[in-house]
Amino acid sequence: MKFKVISSLTLAACTLLAMPFQAQASATETSATASNNSAHRAVKVMIISMFAPEGQVWIDKLKLTQAIPVAGLSPDYPAVHCNASGVCQITTGMGHANAAASIAALVYSHRFDLRQTYFLIAGIAGIDPQQGTLGSAAWARYLVDFGIQWELDGHEAPAGWKSGFLGINTKSPDEKPALDYRTEVFHLNDKLVDEAFALSHGAALADSPEAAAARAKYSYAPANQPPSVIQCDTLAGDTWWSGTVIGQRARDWTKLMTDGKGTYCTTQQEDNSTYEVLKRANAAGLTDLSRIAVLRTGSDFDRPHDGQTDADNLLNYQQQGGFGPAVENLYRAGSPLVEAISGHWSQWKHGVPDSTSP
Repeated sequence: MKFKVISSLTLAACTLLAMPFQAQASATETSATASNNSAHRAVKVMIISMFAPEGQVWIDKLKLTQAIPVAGLSPDYPAVHCNASGVCQITTGMGHANAAASIAALVYSHRFDLRQTYFLIAGIAGIDPQQGTLGSAAWARYLVDFGIQWELDGHEAPAGWKSGFLGINTKSPDEKPALDYRTEVFHLNDKLVDEAFALSHGAALADSPEAAAARAKYSYAPANQPPSVIQCDTLAGDTWWSGTVIGQRARDWTKLMTDGKGTYCTTQQEDNSTYEVLKRANAAGLTDLSRIAVLRTGSDFDRPHDGQTDADNLLNYQQQGGFGPAVENLYRAGSPLVEAISGHWSQWKHGVPDSTSP
């Protein structure tokens, strides 16, 4: 469902023209009070979702009933939703352009005090069957951009190349490019990643009969095992892809860009864009980069099982049955961190504390 965005000034003017004088005065006082209450609202946790189902699970379960409109957000998702415990949620719209535009609008609206806010980017993703399975919840340590590459038609790649991909201004797929864009790879706060994983690793994750049947077609673990909370890294790029060859490039690219330290496991569209906006806001003193966590849950496999084609895996991804569990597991794996921060703010206010997990 789409909502038309109307500026607060236009709405107020129309309302006042339709009211008697005494009602106008009352409405003006109410509007001013609401504005004062939402201006520079301190936020403990800001959950960042990309489309409606990812956001709704948080809105429903955390009772985020206070809707605060913000100019510049997606017209599909024009408000930030909050509760009285200092937890808020924003839905950016899908893809890197929507993510960047919405997070910039949030930060520079100055409606919220985000200087001590913990940001939880939480969305579904494709998943590497050698690292996880449908419904698995993966905390990322590295964010790698898969889109900032040169690409040749795979059929025209030189002999010996595994694919047609190579870094920009390099001569071979194994050469690490200069990081001229400055958004190619980001390393998250290790302490926060470790704490998020420790708090959630024992979470009981959701599953479905359809997902169980889909994963049983894979002959190896962890693809054919039930979902669990894991730690591995995420790759951003607006092009949806499927295939063993491209999947191997995703693994190799992650290793190359992280100097061998990262392990690819999820593919999505937005996270490097979101992080870059928060990084620039950090430089302006508006956010704290050490307080960003990224959780991605596996909704579909990024490559086929034996006997399946790449095309079938991509075109029929919805039949894998991972969507429902993946959305639910955003909450099940992410809520322990959210609850630890909001429920024990004195321990988290000044930075990630020493382990608070059981």
